[in-house]
Amino acid sequence: MILQDNNKTENKMKIRIVTELRDWTISIVTAIVVALLINVFVVELYTVQQSSMWPTFQEGDQILAWKVSRMLKITPDYGDIIIVDGNNSRSRKIKDEFIDSALISKITKRKNENIWIKRVIGKSGDHLEFIDNKVYRNGIMLEEDYLVEEMVVPFESVVVPQNHIYVMGDNRNGSKDSRQVGSIPYENIRGNVKFRFYPFNKASTF
Repeated sequence: MILQDNNKTENKMKIRIVTELRDWTISIVTAIVVALLINVFVVELYTVQQSSMWPTFQEGDQILAWKVSRMLKITPDYGDIIIVDGNNSRSRKIKDEFIDSALISKITKRKNENIWIKRVIGKSGDHLEFIDNKVYRNGIMLEEDYLVEEMVVPFESVVVPQNHIYVMGDNRNGSKDSRQVGSIPYENIRGNVKFRFYPFNKASTF
């Protein structure tokens, strides 16, 4: 009788352990899936990996990019700081957002060299020109107080195609951007930068 009671107790303990392990596994998997979906469709934490946006951003700055605008196909405005895919040779798909998400990239240690942080300079239909080391949009010189040195890297006059934007880095003389690869199609826009949270002493909104 005692042996039977012991067996029942052991079985109950095993069932409880298995149940708890199952519940923990479900909770962890659910949390990972939810975090990934938020990372892909709502907001993404991004580490600045280039100096092309100096002095606005330094390498290693941690920023938050709002991605709902992309899902709703809202066009960024002049001066907005955005994250884009600079590879214009193909159209991005939803699966690319999963592959390039900060969460998946951190797990897989994959680095996409074409993911850039840049500033919107021109929108569809705009005529952009380089005159006397200044950028002119539709005949009007841009007032760019975020630049700290004169722009010496020129570009050919261009009319931004429909459903495209033209982007440049704030470090105009050390940035690979639309001057080299051309206008960026809307589908290659990954998100709008809204907040820098690290370094803490430089926390700011955009």
